Amino acid sequence: MINRDDLGSWLEGPRFDREEDDWPGKRLGLPVNGSHSLAPAWKRILALLVDWLMCLAIANLIDPANPILAPAIFAVENFVLVGTLGYSVGHRIFGVEVRRLDGHVPGLLKSLIRAVLVVLVIPALIFNRDNRGLHDLAAGTVILRR
Repeated sequence: MINRDDLGSWLEGPRFDREEDDWPGKRLGLPVNGSHSLAPAWKRILALLVDWLMCLAIANLIDPANPILAPAIFAVENFVLVGTLGYSVGHRIFGVEVRRLDGHVPGLLKSLIRAVLVVLVIPALIFNRDNRGLHDLAAGTVILRR
Protein backbone atom coordinates (compact mmCIF):
# COMPACT_ATOMS: atom_id res chain seq x y z
CA MET A 1 0.00 0.00 0.00
CA ILE A 2 1.28 3.48 -0.86
CA ASN A 3 1.71 5.84 2.05
CA ARG A 4 0.37 9.32 1.28
CA ASP A 5 3.42 10.90 2.97
CA ASP A 6 5.68 9.13 0.47
CA LEU A 7 4.01 10.91 -2.44
CA GLY A 8 4.37 14.47 -1.19
CA SER A 9 2.57 17.40 -2.71
CA TRP A 10 2.69 18.66 -6.29
CA LEU A 11 3.60 22.05 -4.78
CA GLU A 12 6.86 20.56 -3.51
CA GLY A 13 7.97 19.87 -7.07
CA PRO A 14 9.50 16.66 -8.32
CA ARG A 15 10.88 14.14 -5.87
CA PHE A 16 14.33 12.81 -6.54
CA ASP A 17 16.41 10.38 -4.56
CA ARG A 18 18.75 12.76 -2.79
CA GLU A 19 21.38 12.31 -0.21
CA GLU A 20 20.55 13.78 3.17
CA ASP A 21 22.91 16.72 2.67
CA ASP A 22 21.56 17.55 -0.81
CA TRP A 23 18.86 20.11 -1.64
CA PRO A 24 17.57 22.00 -4.67
CA GLY A 25 20.03 24.79 -5.38
CA LYS A 26 23.06 23.21 -3.72
CA ARG A 27 24.74 22.67 -7.11
CA LEU A 28 24.19 26.39 -7.76
CA GLY A 29 25.80 27.40 -4.47
CA LEU A 30 22.49 28.48 -2.92
CA PRO A 31 21.52 28.02 0.74
CA VAL A 32 18.97 25.39 1.72
CA ASN A 33 16.54 28.04 3.06
CA GLY A 34 16.27 31.70 3.95
CA SER A 35 17.22 34.72 1.90
CA HIS A 36 18.61 33.93 -1.56
CA SER A 37 17.56 30.28 -1.43
CA LEU A 38 15.34 28.89 -4.17
CA ALA A 39 11.78 30.17 -4.01
CA PRO A 40 9.21 27.47 -3.23
CA ALA A 41 6.86 26.39 -6.00
CA TRP A 42 3.75 27.76 -4.27
CA LYS A 43 5.20 31.29 -4.20
CA ARG A 44 6.19 31.09 -7.86
CA ILE A 45 2.74 29.81 -8.85
CA LEU A 46 0.87 32.46 -6.84
CA ALA A 47 3.12 35.21 -8.23
CA LEU A 48 2.39 33.99 -11.75
CA LEU A 49 -1.34 33.94 -10.99
CA VAL A 50 -1.28 37.53 -9.67
CA ASP A 51 0.61 38.72 -12.75
CA TRP A 52 -1.69 36.88 -15.14
CA LEU A 53 -4.91 38.13 -13.49
CA MET A 54 -3.58 41.70 -13.42
CA CYS A 55 -2.68 41.55 -17.13
CA LEU A 56 -6.01 39.92 -17.96
CA ALA A 57 -7.88 42.73 -16.17
CA ILE A 58 -5.89 45.39 -18.03
CA ALA A 59 -6.51 43.63 -21.36
CA ASN A 60 -10.25 43.43 -20.65
CA LEU A 61 -10.34 47.16 -19.94
CA ILE A 62 -8.58 47.94 -23.22
CA ASP A 63 -10.22 45.44 -25.61
CA PRO A 64 -12.10 42.43 -24.21
CA ALA A 65 -12.47 40.88 -27.69
CA ASN A 66 -8.72 40.64 -28.39
CA PRO A 67 -7.40 37.21 -27.26
CA ILE A 68 -3.74 38.13 -27.81
CA LEU A 69 -3.75 41.29 -25.70
CA ALA A 70 -3.50 39.65 -22.24
CA PRO A 71 -0.53 37.41 -23.13
CA ALA A 72 1.15 40.38 -24.84
CA ILE A 73 0.72 42.59 -21.76
CA PHE A 74 1.96 39.73 -19.58
CA ALA A 75 5.06 39.29 -21.76
CA VAL A 76 5.80 43.04 -21.74
CA GLU A 77 5.32 43.22 -17.96
CA ASN A 78 7.73 40.34 -17.42
CA PHE A 79 10.23 41.60 -19.99
CA VAL A 80 10.43 45.14 -18.62
CA LEU A 81 10.08 44.57 -14.87
CA VAL A 82 12.16 41.40 -14.57
CA GLY A 83 14.78 42.80 -16.94
CA THR A 84 15.21 46.06 -15.04
CA LEU A 85 14.16 45.37 -11.44
CA GLY A 86 14.49 41.59 -11.16
CA TYR A 87 10.85 41.00 -10.25
CA SER A 88 7.31 41.33 -11.56
CA VAL A 89 4.38 42.64 -9.53
CA GLY A 90 3.49 39.11 -8.42
CA HIS A 91 7.09 38.32 -7.52
CA ARG A 92 7.27 41.45 -5.39
CA ILE A 93 4.04 40.60 -3.54
CA PHE A 94 5.26 37.09 -2.69
CA GLY A 95 8.83 38.07 -1.82
CA VAL A 96 10.68 36.39 -4.67
CA GLU A 97 13.02 37.73 -7.34
CA VAL A 98 14.61 36.64 -10.59
CA ARG A 99 18.40 36.75 -10.69
CA ARG A 100 21.14 35.57 -12.99
CA LEU A 101 23.36 32.87 -11.54
CA ASP A 102 25.92 35.54 -10.64
CA GLY A 103 23.29 37.32 -8.49
CA HIS A 104 22.61 40.29 -10.78
CA VAL A 105 19.33 41.46 -12.32
CA PRO A 106 18.74 39.49 -15.55
CA GLY A 107 18.94 42.42 -17.98
CA LEU A 108 16.81 42.90 -21.06
CA LEU A 109 18.14 40.11 -23.31
CA LYS A 110 17.81 37.36 -20.70
CA SER A 111 14.48 38.81 -19.64
CA LEU A 112 13.22 38.71 -23.23
CA ILE A 113 14.19 35.04 -23.60
CA ARG A 114 12.53 34.24 -20.29
CA ALA A 115 9.33 36.21 -21.02
CA VAL A 116 8.80 34.58 -24.42
CA LEU A 117 9.22 31.10 -22.96
CA VAL A 118 6.95 31.81 -19.97
CA VAL A 119 4.18 32.97 -22.33
CA LEU A 120 4.52 29.67 -24.21
CA VAL A 121 3.67 27.97 -20.85
CA ILE A 122 5.16 24.49 -21.51
CA PRO A 123 8.81 25.48 -20.85
CA ALA A 124 7.79 26.79 -17.42
CA LEU A 125 6.18 23.44 -16.55
CA ILE A 126 9.30 21.38 -17.25
CA PHE A 127 11.96 21.78 -14.59
CA ASN A 128 15.11 20.13 -13.27
CA ARG A 129 16.47 18.98 -9.90
CA ASP A 130 17.10 22.58 -8.89
CA ASN A 131 13.46 23.53 -9.62
CA ARG A 132 14.55 25.66 -12.59
CA GLY A 133 12.13 25.61 -15.50
CA LEU A 134 13.31 25.48 -19.09
CA HIS A 135 12.64 29.23 -19.30
CA ASP A 136 15.10 29.86 -16.45
CA LEU A 137 17.64 27.41 -17.86
CA ALA A 138 17.54 29.09 -21.29
CA ALA A 139 17.87 32.55 -19.75
CA GLY A 140 20.47 31.56 -17.15
CA THR A 141 18.24 32.76 -14.32
CA VAL A 142 16.87 31.44 -11.05
CA ILE A 143 13.94 32.51 -8.83
CA LEU A 144 15.07 33.22 -5.29
CA ARG A 145 13.53 34.23 -1.99
CA ARG A 146 14.19 37.88 -1.18
